[in-house]
Amino acid sequence: MQKLKNWLNGLSDVLPDLLIGILLYGVVCEAVGLIFVKDRLFYSIGLLTGILCAMGMAVHMAWSLNMALDLGESGAVKKMQLHNLLRYGIVVVVVFALWLSGIGNPVVSFLGIMGLKVAAYLQPFTHKLFRR
Repeated sequence: MQKLKNWLNGLSDVLPDLLIGILLYGVVCEAVGLIFVKDRLFYSIGLLTGILCAMGMAVHMAWSLNMALDLGESGAVKKMQLHNLLRYGIVVVVVFALWLSGIGNPVVSFLGIMGLKVAAYLQPFTHKLFRR
């Protein structure tokens, strides 16, 4: 566990805060969904898939940025564009796979993926809360 924590901290100082924010967002969405949704398993699978995608995107983004810092300006721009397309392509494939398979709600999966955006806005607060 300590090795994982050191690896995540080595990628970015902000990454652990983002991951905590994504998880907190997921817990809130799950609690709300369990209260209001009839098909709880379908909702939960979709949300969990989206949350895992958001966490994977955050880790990949931090890794890509670290890698791009070692390149020249034009090389870094090209590399980041390629990795952005890769991330968004994977999101499209995951949401489409949920839709085709019917095992999870693809709309709720997108809600989970938006946890990355919410966590980015909450990062200053999660940093203060968990880094004392």
